[in-house]
Amino acid sequence: MELLVVIAIIGVLIALLLPAVQQAREAARRMQCTNNLKQIGLALHNHHDTYKRFPPGGAQDQPPFGADAKDSTNWGSSWMVYILPFVEEGAIYDKWQFNGSSGVFNTNNRSVVSGNTMEKYCCPSSPLPDFCTQISTQASVNYVGVSGADNGLISGYTESRVIHAPRGGKMSASGLLYPNSKTRFADMADGTSNTLAVSEHSNFLTNSSGTKLDYRASQVWGWAIGVKSSDSPPDMTLNSDNRSMNMTTIRYTINKTKGWSDDESGTGVGNDGAANIPLNSTHPGGVSALLGDGSVRFIAETIPLDTLARLATRDDGQVIGDY
Repeated sequence: MELLVVIAIIGVLIALLLPAVQQAREAARRMQCTNNLKQIGLALHNHHDTYKRFPPGGAQDQPPFGADAKDSTNWGSSWMVYILPFVEEGAIYDKWQFNGSSGVFNTNNRSVVSGNTMEKYCCPSSPLPDFCTQISTQASVNYVGVSGADNGLISGYTESRVIHAPRGGKMSASGLLYPNSKTRFADMADGTSNTLAVSEHSNFLTNSSGTKLDYRASQVWGWAIGVKSSDSPPDMTLNSDNRSMNMTTIRYTINKTKGWSDDESGTGVGNDGAANIPLNSTHPGGVSALLGDGSVRFIAETIPLDTLARLATRDDGQVIGDY
């Protein structure tokens, strides 16, 4: 009898301790996620110190981002490629060829990173697969550049740097990292601490039936791909493929994860280069986010959409307030 009582007590203690252990593990994972973003922030700043501008959110292989001719229609590289020397991945960068669709189809570049999970660009709390679907040896990651916000989200303010592409959805150039961008510190007129740079695509989305969907900006083609277009919104020449990989334009609230379908042209949410996938994570209550000054904040999912849009816009002149 006494043995049964002891076993029962142990069972109760385990039941009480398990949530605390899980919370401690999540706290450690969130801390690592924060540190990853801090290192990315330092890398962005070091890139600016070296080149007098931030990297493009995603580029075509054209000068000054690559060696192909302008309008070559080759997929260039993402912002994560350009900061490689500043996140202690110079060995990859030194072998990278910035031509011939450098971010996805260049055979040299694909072999250089084959099988590498790129942990520096991944949130340890994410349940999503390590590799993308189209190129099984290329990593799909969890951090995404913020290219700006859609028009109509900020009260009393008109955002004109937006284009609605046949593929991709709404793409903005009002943020820090957008297609073929060359932004500088001076372009963050609202202040570096009031401008979003990078955040998370770290959790599954679900459809109306509850089926899990791996929709993130890097999922299909991997972390290295940029854009095929040669210009930036709103001056991009519309063609059959204006997708903006590894970037997101704010259009929806944080952790709006339910009820989606693959509709990259309409809602801008889907599994192949959709531009409006909501910021999301498995961290309870919000996402980790890197700001232009290099600081990392946890942004609650309860933040009003207009406040989030102000944060994503570098120069709207609006007061953000507390969040």
